[in-house]
Amino acid sequence: MTPAKNAPRFTVNTTEHALWRDTCSETLKTASLSDDLTVDLAVIGGGYTGCSAALTAAKAGASVCLLEAHETGHGGSGRNVGLVNAGLWLPPDEIRSYLGQDVGDRLIDLRAKAPSDVFALIDVHEIACEPVQNGTLHCAHSATGFRDIQTRHAQLSTAGAPVELLSAEAALARTGSTTFHGALFDPRAGTIQPLSYVVGLARAASEAGALLFTQSPVQTIQYRNGCWVLTMPGGTVQARSIIQATNAYHQRLKDTAPAYVPVYYFQYATAPLSHNLRASILPQGEGCWDTGLIMTSFRLDQDGRMIIGGMGDLGNAGRGAHSAWAKRKLAVLYPQLSEQPLEQGWHGRIAMTSDHLPKITQIGPNALSVHGFSGRGIGPGTVFGRLMAESLLKDDPSCLPVPVVPEHRESWTGLRRAYFETGAALTHFIKART
Repeated sequence: MTPAKNAPRFTVNTTEHALWRDTCSETLKTASLSDDLTVDLAVIGGGYTGCSAALTAAKAGASVCLLEAHETGHGGSGRNVGLVNAGLWLPPDEIRSYLGQDVGDRLIDLRAKAPSDVFALIDVHEIACEPVQNGTLHCAHSATGFRDIQTRHAQLSTAGAPVELLSAEAALARTGSTTFHGALFDPRAGTIQPLSYVVGLARAASEAGALLFTQSPVQTIQYRNGCWVLTMPGGTVQARSIIQATNAYHQRLKDTAPAYVPVYYFQYATAPLSHNLRASILPQGEGCWDTGLIMTSFRLDQDGRMIIGGMGDLGNAGRGAHSAWAKRKLAVLYPQLSEQPLEQGWHGRIAMTSDHLPKITQIGPNALSVHGFSGRGIGPGTVFGRLMAESLLKDDPSCLPVPVVPEHRESWTGLRRAYFETGAALTHFIKART
Protein backbone atom coordinates (compact mmCIF):
# COMPACT_ATOMS: atom_id res chain seq x y z
CA MET A 1 0.00 0.00 0.00
CA THR A 2 1.37 3.43 -0.93
CA PRO A 3 1.38 5.91 1.99
CA ALA A 4 -0.88 8.92 1.62
CA LYS A 5 0.86 12.15 0.66
CA ASN A 6 2.21 14.00 3.72
CA ALA A 7 1.17 11.14 6.02
CA PRO A 8 3.10 11.27 9.29
CA ARG A 9 6.04 8.90 9.61
CA PHE A 10 6.45 7.45 13.08
CA THR A 11 7.03 4.37 15.15
CA VAL A 12 4.42 3.77 17.82
CA ASN A 13 5.93 2.16 20.89
CA THR A 14 3.47 1.93 23.74
CA THR A 15 5.46 -0.43 25.95
CA GLU A 16 8.95 1.07 26.05
CA HIS A 17 8.12 4.79 26.22
CA ALA A 18 9.88 5.33 22.88
CA LEU A 19 11.82 8.61 23.08
CA TRP A 20 12.11 8.74 26.85
CA ARG A 21 13.52 5.22 27.01
CA ASP A 22 15.95 5.95 24.18
CA THR A 23 17.28 9.15 25.79
CA CYS A 24 17.20 8.14 29.46
CA SER A 25 20.52 9.12 31.06
CA GLU A 26 19.90 7.44 34.42
CA THR A 27 20.59 3.76 35.00
CA LEU A 28 19.68 1.43 37.83
CA LYS A 29 20.26 -2.30 38.01
CA THR A 30 17.39 -4.14 39.67
CA ALA A 31 16.21 -7.72 39.95
CA SER A 32 12.97 -9.46 40.79
CA LEU A 33 12.20 -10.51 44.35
CA SER A 34 13.54 -14.00 45.04
CA ASP A 35 13.39 -14.27 48.84
CA ASP A 36 11.24 -13.53 51.87
CA LEU A 37 11.70 -10.15 53.55
CA THR A 38 10.50 -8.22 56.59
CA VAL A 39 10.50 -4.41 56.39
CA ASP A 40 8.98 -1.38 58.04
CA LEU A 41 7.39 -0.11 54.83
CA ALA A 42 6.48 -1.82 51.57
CA VAL A 43 5.76 0.40 48.56
CA ILE A 44 3.82 -0.94 45.58
CA GLY A 45 4.56 0.89 42.34
CA GLY A 46 7.77 2.31 40.90
CA GLY A 47 6.59 5.71 39.66
CA TYR A 48 7.11 9.21 41.05
CA THR A 49 4.98 8.64 44.14
CA GLY A 50 6.40 5.23 45.01
CA CYS A 51 10.03 6.18 44.44
CA SER A 52 9.62 9.41 46.42
CA ALA A 53 8.07 7.46 49.30
CA ALA A 54 10.85 4.87 49.24
CA LEU A 55 13.54 7.57 49.18
CA THR A 56 11.92 9.43 52.10
CA ALA A 57 11.55 6.30 54.23
CA ALA A 58 15.09 5.09 53.55
CA LYS A 59 16.59 8.49 54.37
CA ALA A 60 14.64 8.44 57.65
CA GLY A 61 16.33 5.17 58.58
CA ALA A 62 13.37 2.85 57.99
CA SER A 63 13.73 -0.49 56.24
CA VAL A 64 11.78 -0.24 53.00
CA CYS A 65 11.26 -2.22 49.82
CA LEU A 66 9.64 -1.10 46.59
CA LEU A 67 7.84 -3.61 44.39
CA GLU A 68 7.29 -2.82 40.73
CA ALA A 69 5.42 -5.21 38.43
CA HIS A 70 7.42 -4.16 35.35
CA GLU A 71 10.37 -1.75 35.18
CA THR A 72 10.92 1.51 37.02
CA GLY A 73 8.74 4.19 35.42
CA HIS A 74 6.77 1.69 33.34
CA GLY A 75 3.46 3.50 33.89
CA GLY A 76 2.48 7.13 33.60
CA SER A 77 5.76 8.37 35.09
CA GLY A 78 7.74 7.09 32.12
CA ARG A 79 5.16 8.26 29.55
CA ASN A 80 4.72 11.77 30.97
CA VAL A 81 4.97 14.98 28.94
CA GLY A 82 7.65 16.18 31.36
CA LEU A 83 6.02 19.43 32.52
CA VAL A 84 6.81 20.13 36.19
CA ASN A 85 3.75 22.23 36.97
CA ALA A 86 3.08 24.19 40.12
CA GLY A 87 -0.27 22.62 40.83
CA LEU A 88 -3.24 20.58 39.72
CA TRP A 89 -5.84 21.18 37.04
CA LEU A 90 -8.17 23.21 39.22
CA PRO A 91 -7.73 26.92 39.98
CA PRO A 92 -7.41 27.84 43.69
CA ASP A 93 -11.03 28.81 44.30
CA GLU A 94 -12.34 25.49 43.02
CA ILE A 95 -9.89 23.58 45.19
CA ARG A 96 -11.16 25.46 48.25
CA SER A 97 -14.77 24.85 47.24
CA TYR A 98 -14.15 21.09 47.23
CA LEU A 99 -11.84 20.79 50.23
CA GLY A 100 -12.69 23.76 52.42
CA GLN A 101 -10.54 26.76 53.27
CA ASP A 102 -7.90 25.18 55.52
CA VAL A 103 -7.34 21.93 53.61
CA GLY A 104 -7.58 23.79 50.30
CA ASP A 105 -4.98 26.35 51.35
CA ARG A 106 -2.62 23.59 52.47
CA LEU A 107 -2.91 21.76 49.15
CA ILE A 108 -2.49 25.01 47.20
CA ASP A 109 0.65 25.82 49.18
CA LEU A 110 2.08 22.32 48.70
CA ARG A 111 1.42 22.33 44.99
CA ALA A 112 2.97 25.79 44.65
CA LYS A 113 6.20 24.50 46.21
CA ALA A 114 6.20 21.19 44.32
CA PRO A 115 8.45 22.31 41.43
CA SER A 116 11.04 23.59 43.91
CA ASP A 117 10.88 20.23 45.68
CA VAL A 118 11.41 18.38 42.40
CA PHE A 119 14.32 20.52 41.23
CA ALA A 120 15.91 20.40 44.69
CA LEU A 121 15.85 16.58 44.60
CA ILE A 122 17.35 16.68 41.12
CA ASP A 123 20.15 18.92 42.40
CA VAL A 124 20.86 17.05 45.64
CA HIS A 125 20.91 13.61 44.04
CA GLU A 126 22.48 14.78 40.76
CA ILE A 127 19.72 13.26 38.66
CA ALA A 128 20.56 13.52 34.96
CA CYS A 129 17.10 14.37 33.61
CA GLU A 130 17.52 17.49 31.45
CA PRO A 131 16.09 19.88 34.10
CA VAL A 132 15.07 23.31 32.82
CA GLN A 133 13.29 25.56 35.33
CA ASN A 134 12.36 28.36 32.96
CA GLY A 135 8.64 28.20 33.64
CA THR A 136 5.61 26.99 31.72
CA LEU A 137 3.09 28.70 29.47
CA HIS A 138 -0.64 27.98 29.63
CA CYS A 139 -1.62 29.22 26.17
CA ALA A 140 -5.05 30.62 25.31
CA HIS A 141 -6.26 28.93 22.13
CA SER A 142 -9.27 31.28 21.83
CA ALA A 143 -10.87 34.39 23.30
CA THR A 144 -12.74 32.12 25.72
CA GLY A 145 -9.47 30.47 26.65
CA PHE A 146 -7.93 33.86 27.37
CA ARG A 147 -10.78 34.69 29.74
CA ASP A 148 -10.09 31.39 31.49
CA ILE A 149 -6.43 32.19 32.06
CA GLN A 150 -7.38 35.70 33.19
CA THR A 151 -9.50 34.10 35.94
CA ARG A 152 -6.69 31.73 36.86
CA HIS A 153 -4.22 34.62 36.92
CA ALA A 154 -6.42 36.62 39.30
CA GLN A 155 -6.91 33.68 41.67
CA LEU A 156 -3.28 32.60 41.58
CA SER A 157 -2.05 36.15 42.13
CA THR A 158 -4.37 36.54 45.13
CA ALA A 159 -2.84 33.34 46.53
CA GLY A 160 0.63 34.86 46.15
CA ALA A 161 1.78 33.04 43.02
CA PRO A 162 4.30 34.99 40.89
CA VAL A 163 2.39 34.34 37.66
CA GLU A 164 2.28 36.73 34.71
CA LEU A 165 -0.53 37.27 32.22
CA LEU A 166 0.87 37.68 28.71
CA SER A 167 -0.80 39.44 25.79
CA ALA A 168 -1.05 37.83 22.37
CA GLU A 169 2.03 39.78 21.30
CA ALA A 170 4.00 38.65 24.34
CA ALA A 171 2.83 35.06 23.86
CA LEU A 172 4.08 35.19 20.26
CA ALA A 173 7.50 36.35 21.45
CA ARG A 174 7.68 33.53 24.02
CA THR A 175 6.30 30.67 21.90
CA GLY A 176 7.19 31.70 18.37
CA SER A 177 3.62 30.84 17.34
CA THR A 178 0.99 33.27 16.06
CA THR A 179 -1.95 31.10 17.11
CA PHE A 180 -2.48 32.20 20.71
CA HIS A 181 -4.61 34.97 22.22
CA GLY A 182 -2.28 35.21 25.23
CA ALA A 183 -0.71 33.00 27.85
CA LEU A 184 -0.25 32.54 31.58
CA PHE A 185 3.42 32.29 32.51
CA ASP A 186 4.39 30.47 35.71
CA PRO A 187 8.11 30.97 36.48
CA ARG A 188 8.09 28.33 39.24
CA ALA A 189 7.59 25.47 36.81
CA GLY A 190 9.78 23.81 34.20
CA THR A 191 10.51 20.67 32.19
CA ILE A 192 12.42 17.43 32.70
CA GLN A 193 13.09 14.16 30.94
CA PRO A 194 10.37 12.33 32.90
CA LEU A 195 11.69 8.78 32.77
CA SER A 196 15.21 9.88 33.71
CA TYR A 197 13.76 11.68 36.72
CA VAL A 198 11.89 8.67 38.08
CA VAL A 199 14.83 6.33 37.49
CA GLY A 200 17.03 8.89 39.25
CA LEU A 201 14.66 8.94 42.21
CA ALA A 202 14.81 5.16 42.34
CA ARG A 203 18.61 5.25 42.21
CA ALA A 204 18.67 7.76 45.07
CA ALA A 205 16.33 5.56 47.11
CA SER A 206 18.56 2.55 46.48
CA GLU A 207 21.65 4.50 47.52
CA ALA A 208 19.83 5.49 50.73
CA GLY A 209 19.21 1.83 51.53
CA ALA A 210 15.84 1.01 50.00
CA LEU A 211 15.45 -2.39 48.37
CA LEU A 212 13.99 -2.07 44.88
CA PHE A 213 12.55 -5.02 42.98
CA THR A 214 11.28 -4.94 39.41
CA GLN A 215 9.36 -7.61 37.50
CA SER A 216 7.80 -8.38 40.90
CA PRO A 217 4.02 -8.07 40.62
CA VAL A 218 2.19 -8.18 43.94
CA GLN A 219 -0.33 -10.99 43.73
CA THR A 220 -2.03 -10.81 47.13
CA ILE A 221 -2.14 -8.47 50.12
CA GLN A 222 -3.34 -9.75 53.49
CA TYR A 223 -3.32 -8.33 57.00
CA ARG A 224 -2.34 -11.00 59.53
CA ASN A 225 -1.58 -10.63 63.23
CA GLY A 226 -0.83 -6.92 63.03
CA CYS A 227 1.35 -7.22 59.92
CA TRP A 228 0.87 -6.95 56.18
CA VAL A 229 1.90 -9.91 54.05
CA LEU A 230 2.46 -9.35 50.32
CA THR A 231 3.07 -12.26 48.01
CA MET A 232 4.99 -12.16 44.73
CA PRO A 233 5.99 -15.00 42.38
CA GLY A 234 9.47 -15.04 43.93
CA GLY A 235 8.75 -14.56 47.61
CA THR A 236 6.85 -12.70 50.30
CA VAL A 237 7.25 -9.38 52.09
CA GLN A 238 6.03 -8.72 55.61
CA ALA A 239 5.62 -5.05 56.45
CA ARG A 240 4.22 -2.94 59.24
CA SER A 241 2.95 -0.37 56.71
CA ILE A 242 2.25 -0.24 53.00
CA ILE A 243 1.82 2.46 50.38
CA GLN A 244 0.00 1.53 47.18
CA ALA A 245 1.11 3.92 44.45
CA THR A 246 -0.10 2.19 41.31
CA ASN A 247 -2.38 5.01 40.07
CA ALA A 248 -3.65 4.25 36.53
CA TYR A 249 -1.46 1.16 36.13
CA HIS A 250 -2.97 -0.87 38.92
CA GLN A 251 -3.25 -4.60 38.21
CA ARG A 252 -4.43 -7.83 39.81
CA LEU A 253 -5.27 -6.52 43.30
CA LYS A 254 -9.02 -6.13 42.94
CA ASP A 255 -9.73 -5.50 46.62
CA THR A 256 -7.55 -2.40 46.68
CA ALA A 257 -8.11 -1.19 43.11
CA PRO A 258 -8.38 2.62 42.85
CA ALA A 259 -11.53 4.06 41.29
CA TYR A 260 -10.85 6.43 38.40
CA VAL A 261 -11.71 7.22 34.80
CA PRO A 262 -8.87 6.07 32.51
CA VAL A 263 -7.89 8.81 30.07
CA TYR A 264 -5.22 8.27 27.45
CA TYR A 265 -2.67 10.86 26.36
CA PHE A 266 -0.27 10.47 23.45
CA GLN A 267 2.87 12.22 22.27
CA TYR A 268 4.83 12.43 19.04
CA ALA A 269 8.39 13.61 18.59
CA THR A 270 10.27 14.99 15.60
CA ALA A 271 13.96 14.46 14.96
CA PRO A 272 16.24 17.10 16.55
CA LEU A 273 15.57 20.40 14.82
CA SER A 274 18.29 22.47 13.20
CA HIS A 275 19.66 25.43 15.11
CA ASN A 276 17.94 27.79 12.67
CA LEU A 277 14.54 26.22 13.35
CA ARG A 278 15.07 26.04 17.10
CA ALA A 279 15.95 29.72 17.29
CA SER A 280 12.39 30.75 16.42
CA ILE A 281 10.60 28.24 18.67
CA LEU A 282 10.30 28.56 22.45
CA PRO A 283 13.58 30.52 22.70
CA GLN A 284 13.48 30.48 26.52
CA GLY A 285 12.66 26.77 26.77
CA GLU A 286 9.25 26.82 28.46
CA GLY A 287 6.93 23.85 28.38
CA CYS A 288 3.46 24.61 27.04
CA TRP A 289 -0.12 23.43 26.95
CA ASP A 290 -3.26 25.14 25.74
CA THR A 291 -6.77 25.83 27.01
CA GLY A 292 -8.55 23.62 24.49
CA LEU A 293 -11.11 21.14 25.80
CA ILE A 294 -9.12 18.50 23.92
CA MET A 295 -5.80 19.82 25.18
CA THR A 296 -2.57 20.15 23.22
CA SER A 297 0.88 20.15 24.82
CA PHE A 298 4.17 21.04 23.15
CA ARG A 299 7.77 21.46 24.21
CA LEU A 300 11.36 20.94 23.11
CA ASP A 301 13.66 18.38 24.65
CA GLN A 302 17.38 18.87 25.32
CA ASP A 303 18.33 17.80 21.80
CA GLY A 304 15.80 20.12 20.16
CA ARG A 305 13.09 17.62 19.29
CA MET A 306 9.60 19.09 19.15
CA ILE A 307 7.28 16.95 21.26
CA ILE A 308 3.57 17.48 20.66
CA GLY A 309 0.82 15.70 22.56
CA GLY A 310 -2.92 15.38 22.87
CA MET A 311 -5.66 13.27 24.37
CA GLY A 312 -6.11 9.88 22.77
CA ASP A 313 -5.20 6.20 22.69
CA LEU A 314 -2.76 5.13 19.98
CA GLY A 315 -3.59 1.51 20.64
CA ASN A 316 -7.09 1.57 19.15
CA ALA A 317 -9.00 2.57 16.04
CA GLY A 318 -8.47 6.30 16.67
CA ARG A 319 -4.75 6.07 16.04
CA GLY A 320 -4.98 7.29 12.45
CA ALA A 321 -7.01 10.35 13.43
CA HIS A 322 -4.63 11.18 16.27
CA SER A 323 -1.51 10.87 14.15
CA ALA A 324 -2.92 12.92 11.27
CA TRP A 325 -4.02 15.59 13.74
CA ALA A 326 -0.56 15.76 15.30
CA LYS A 327 1.03 16.44 11.92
CA ARG A 328 -1.59 19.06 11.07
CA LYS A 329 -1.44 20.71 14.50
CA LEU A 330 2.32 20.97 14.36
CA ALA A 331 2.08 22.77 11.02
CA VAL A 332 -0.55 25.16 12.41
CA LEU A 333 1.56 26.00 15.46
CA TYR A 334 4.80 26.24 13.51
CA PRO A 335 4.43 26.36 9.71
CA GLN A 336 8.20 26.05 9.37
CA LEU A 337 7.90 22.51 10.79
CA SER A 338 5.26 21.33 8.30
CA GLU A 339 7.75 19.06 6.53
CA GLN A 340 9.24 17.64 9.72
CA PRO A 341 8.42 13.93 10.06
CA LEU A 342 7.08 12.60 13.34
CA GLU A 343 9.62 9.93 14.16
CA GLN A 344 8.28 8.39 17.36
CA GLY A 345 4.91 8.13 19.07
CA TRP A 346 3.72 6.67 22.35
CA HIS A 347 0.90 7.02 24.84
CA GLY A 348 0.16 6.67 28.53
CA ARG A 349 -2.83 6.26 30.81
CA ILE A 350 -4.03 8.92 33.26
CA ALA A 351 -6.14 8.31 36.37
CA MET A 352 -8.80 11.03 36.30
CA THR A 353 -11.20 11.69 39.16
CA SER A 354 -14.52 13.49 38.81
CA ASP A 355 -13.36 16.51 40.79
CA HIS A 356 -9.80 16.39 39.36
CA LEU A 357 -8.35 16.04 42.86
CA PRO A 358 -6.04 13.25 44.06
CA LYS A 359 -7.40 10.79 46.61
CA ILE A 360 -5.65 9.08 49.51
CA THR A 361 -7.65 6.08 50.68
CA GLN A 362 -7.23 3.94 53.76
CA ILE A 363 -7.03 0.36 52.52
CA GLY A 364 -6.33 -1.06 55.97
CA PRO A 365 -4.36 -0.43 59.19
CA ASN A 366 -1.19 1.55 58.39
CA ALA A 367 -1.99 1.16 54.71
CA LEU A 368 -2.57 4.01 52.27
CA SER A 369 -3.32 4.15 48.57
CA VAL A 370 -3.11 7.24 46.39
CA HIS A 371 -4.34 7.94 42.87
CA GLY A 372 -5.97 10.56 40.69
CA PHE A 373 -3.32 13.14 39.82
CA SER A 374 -5.27 13.69 36.60
CA GLY A 375 -2.17 14.09 34.46
CA ARG A 376 -0.20 16.22 36.93
CA GLY A 377 1.93 13.52 38.49
CA ILE A 378 5.47 14.89 38.64
CA GLY A 379 5.23 17.55 41.35
CA PRO A 380 2.20 16.29 43.29
CA GLY A 381 3.35 12.67 43.04
CA THR A 382 6.76 13.56 44.46
CA VAL A 383 5.20 15.53 47.31
CA PHE A 384 2.44 13.04 48.10
CA GLY A 385 4.92 10.15 48.19
CA ARG A 386 7.14 12.00 50.66
CA LEU A 387 4.30 13.04 52.95
CA MET A 388 2.60 9.63 52.92
CA ALA A 389 5.86 7.97 53.97
CA GLU A 390 6.35 10.54 56.74
CA SER A 391 2.80 10.07 57.94
CA LEU A 392 3.10 6.29 58.23
CA LEU A 393 6.54 6.34 59.84
CA LYS A 394 5.47 8.93 62.39
CA ASP A 395 1.94 7.54 62.77
CA ASP A 396 0.75 11.11 62.20
CA PRO A 397 -2.14 11.67 59.72
CA SER A 398 -1.64 15.43 59.97
CA CYS A 399 1.42 15.03 57.72
CA LEU A 400 -0.78 14.07 54.78
CA PRO A 401 -1.46 16.62 52.02
CA VAL A 402 -5.20 15.83 51.99
CA PRO A 403 -7.37 13.95 54.49
CA VAL A 404 -7.69 10.21 54.09
CA VAL A 405 -11.02 8.91 52.84
CA PRO A 406 -12.28 5.37 53.62
CA GLU A 407 -13.05 4.80 49.94
CA HIS A 408 -13.50 6.62 46.67
CA ARG A 409 -15.97 5.61 44.00
CA GLU A 410 -16.43 6.63 40.38
CA SER A 411 -19.49 5.74 38.34
CA TRP A 412 -19.70 4.74 34.69
CA THR A 413 -15.92 4.65 34.28
CA GLY A 414 -15.98 2.50 31.15
CA LEU A 415 -18.61 4.67 29.49
CA ARG A 416 -16.77 7.85 30.39
CA ARG A 417 -13.51 6.46 29.05
CA ALA A 418 -15.26 5.71 25.75
CA TYR A 419 -16.77 9.20 25.75
CA PHE A 420 -13.38 10.90 26.18
CA GLU A 421 -11.67 8.72 23.61
CA THR A 422 -14.46 9.07 21.04
CA GLY A 423 -14.57 12.83 21.57
CA ALA A 424 -10.81 13.12 21.16
CA ALA A 425 -10.76 10.92 18.04
CA LEU A 426 -13.63 12.81 16.40
CA THR A 427 -12.11 16.18 17.24
CA HIS A 428 -8.73 15.12 15.85
CA PHE A 429 -10.36 13.55 12.78
CA ILE A 430 -12.15 16.80 11.94
CA LYS A 431 -9.26 19.12 12.77
CA ALA A 432 -6.79 17.05 10.77
CA ARG A 433 -8.79 17.95 7.68
CA THR A 434 -9.62 21.62 8.27
